[in-house]
Amino acid sequence: MSTALEISALSKSFAGVQAIRDLSFTVPKGVSTALIGPNGAGKTTVFNMVSGVYGVDAGRIKVNGVDVTRMPSRRRIGTGVARSFQNVRLMPHLSVLENLLVGQHVRASSLAALLTPYRLIPNHRWKREARAALEESGLGRWADETVSALPYGVRKRIDLVRATLAGASLLMLDEPAAGLNPSETNALRDHLKALMAKGTTLLVVEHDMHFVESICQNVVVLNFGEKIAEGPLSRVRQDPKVREAYIGSDGEA
Repeated sequence: MSTALEISALSKSFAGVQAIRDLSFTVPKGVSTALIGPNGAGKTTVFNMVSGVYGVDAGRIKVNGVDVTRMPSRRRIGTGVARSFQNVRLMPHLSVLENLLVGQHVRASSLAALLTPYRLIPNHRWKREARAALEESGLGRWADETVSALPYGVRKRIDLVRATLAGASLLMLDEPAAGLNPSETNALRDHLKALMAKGTTLLVVEHDMHFVESICQNVVVLNFGEKIAEGPLSRVRQDPKVREAYIGSDGEA
């Protein structure tokens, strides 16, 4: 199986404190992998290094076979990687459609294409693609609504549509189920499964183990910046190190 993300011997320190230590793991294409661990384990630091927010002290990062270790963050979307944040980063004063169009600028093939006044072109290709993506995701009725007026769960799913329209084949999701009610969580789960069915690869940071178990085939467990276990959740949750560090010594998820 080919690899969407390969992390090799990755290390990162902040003011002498080792945040990530000699971390290695791979994310196969088309597979959903969870990165789990207690608060402060280094999960978001890994996301920040893969997306280029942080530089690395040592090690290598490859996305879809391309070494991005020293690549500027603005260029990494070109390798097929995109991320979400714990807080939705949509622009609240714009409509859903306008937010999706802003996200599509990374696909512009030239300066002329980037400067095209697409808002003045009723049938512009980007508009057609954005509306089609919303319809396919069951979000079509929200296309012309202002983002600030939308339920939180809908905004989270629109953020996913924006990332896929930007050409992402590897989505890194930072606590996607946080703050959602059960109905919104189920809708998000179905949305992610639909993306996976089309070949999208997921790397998920999430504390809800029931959500992780429902969408992720593999988990990587961090503690104090080091990998302590890897494999299916059903197996790693029985590991004594994991039970103590993350799930709890009583073994409850």
